[in-house]
Amino acid sequence: MAPDPLTPYGNRPMVTPIVNAVNYEYLSFEVLRQITDGEIDGYTYHRDDNPTVREVERKIAALEGAEDCVVCTSGMAACTMVYLTYLKAGDHLLIFHDTYGANYKVSLILERMGVEITWVDADDAVRIGEHLRSNTRMIFLETPTNPLCKVIDVAAVRKAASAVGAMVVVDNTFATPYHQNPLALGADLVVHSATKALGGHNDLMAGAIAGSKEDYNRLWFTRQAIGTTLDAYSAFLLDRGLKTFELRAEAMARAAQAVAEFLAGQPKISGLSYPGLEGHANHAVAARQMRRGFGGMLAFDVGEDEEDAKRFVAALQNIYHAVSLGATESLICIPYLTTMLYLPPERRTTFGVRKNTVRLSIGIDPPERLVKDIRQALACVAQGVKAGG
Repeated sequence: MAPDPLTPYGNRPMVTPIVNAVNYEYLSFEVLRQITDGEIDGYTYHRDDNPTVREVERKIAALEGAEDCVVCTSGMAACTMVYLTYLKAGDHLLIFHDTYGANYKVSLILERMGVEITWVDADDAVRIGEHLRSNTRMIFLETPTNPLCKVIDVAAVRKAASAVGAMVVVDNTFATPYHQNPLALGADLVVHSATKALGGHNDLMAGAIAGSKEDYNRLWFTRQAIGTTLDAYSAFLLDRGLKTFELRAEAMARAAQAVAEFLAGQPKISGLSYPGLEGHANHAVAARQMRRGFGGMLAFDVGEDEEDAKRFVAALQNIYHAVSLGATESLICIPYLTTMLYLPPERRTTFGVRKNTVRLSIGIDPPERLVKDIRQALACVAQGVKAGG
């Protein structure tokens, strides 16, 4: 048998090799049979599997305490694969308003396929049982949520879901596995936009779904069928990002806590939401289900209106006006104008987002540099400086 492509010389290279092969030569018909029957690990065609992709899957599974992991082309591909794998016509999906806006687009497709959907405010999670039905098959949630950083008690949701036999899927992109492992809290599956903190450098798109080996097999079937297998080079970049993931996550959480504490005392700031603050509505829940800090994401309202938020963002010098999150750079956006464009205008503000709400993703900048930048930007808001650009 040919050597493992990740150990071509009998000893392991320090950098995961990029295996760009689309197809593979079979050494014999017996080897082909063993591969296709699952008796041995092997590769046939890239849409089925790839050695570089498989390596990063094992690493993410380990971070989440999962038996296995399926990596795919984007975070939304991961969400869609979950929906397509586990839902069918007549099933009921319960999902929270405070989640990444593109899920709204997917919900329209699911409804055309006959899936019933209920949207619930994350603040209503304590009464989730009131929204469950006998045909509820899945509860999909983020915690902390996107963009308002609300916190949902995963164990409580698990308990409610068990009453109707529903599975619980948690998008762990905001928290990251450094701070939270939803499987240990009772979730059935964990979803990631690996584009964000796991990759961490704004240079790749990928999604990940971690769970049991049985779930891996079912999700692998969906990925193979619809062709959402990640390319080898993106998998290589993701693998590289994971090498510094824990260092970055620790630095982000430390700086985010400092920034949140600074913002808490500023007169132009309201609606501040960061799980690490004792004043956060669900700080106690966050402290129970998160560890080693509370992540690098904050949400808050600036001034009185959209123009104040624009002034603030435009005045920042070290924080970049851009979507996405979890990167080495600190990024800020106004969700109403960016990440929530997928939603109709009337739905963007129904669960707490305002036109002057901003979402801040802390990078690896020193906390004092971020505080200095925010302070001078708030001064521009106070002075009514016109927003540029």
